[in-house]
Amino acid sequence: MKHLLIRTIAGTSLMLFGLSAGMQAQQPRDDDAYHRDRDDYYRGDRWRARMFDRVRDDVNHIQTTSFSGIRDEYRLERVNQQLGDLQSQMADHRYNERELDDVINTLQRVATDNHVSARDRDILTDDISRLRQFREHHDDWGAR
Repeated sequence: MKHLLIRTIAGTSLMLFGLSAGMQAQQPRDDDAYHRDRDDYYRGDRWRARMFDRVRDDVNHIQTTSFSGIRDEYRLERVNQQLGDLQSQMADHRYNERELDDVINTLQRVATDNHVSARDRDILTDDISRLRQFREHHDDWGAR
């Protein structure tokens, strides 16, 4: 009876250890490389030419690293679609401030929701700030 109890405890311990190790292996690791690369990208003014691409990269990063609810997932997909539409219009030399405001508002809703981490919220807040800066000075950005 004593051997059965010891075997049961040992087996359960091994099983729990294996499950916890497996759970850790499934979680994405964020070794700060993305954040360092992002910070480096925004040095100087060259980022302005690809701002919408970079915001889309941030949204994709947040989708893959954050647990977000169905509503956040929908909002993030919508932002990606809106950014693509906005970028296409900009490539045709058409500026649509209403669509830019929609992107900003959607990102703001995701940033203020508690389903994203503090670091991801900071990324979104920074993107919102850059989009607002673009809205205020978009005519000047092409000249630089």
